[in-house]
Amino acid sequence: MADNARVFVGGIPFQTTEDELKAHFAAAGSVVSVFLPIDKETGRKRGFGFVEFNTPEEQENAVKMFDGTDLGGRAISVSAARPRE
Repeated sequence: MADNARVFVGGIPFQTTEDELKAHFAAAGSVVSVFLPIDKETGRKRGFGFVEFNTPEEQENAVKMFDGTDLGGRAISVSAARPRE
């Protein structure tokens, strides 16, 4: 996974699926993968996720297009994902 083309998405409604998130972000570019972490204790989604694009340009587009916008009735925050430690 190319960390340099991933965005962090916060504020995702819990009922949102990976397919819905992929479709939402496809307007910014070619979505390679979507990851929605699951809480080990509750088995519920944690309300944030990561979307990976093909290029850093598509990543930048996603931040510009979607940061602060509405998804399923909630304002989402979108930023460049920090590289994994």
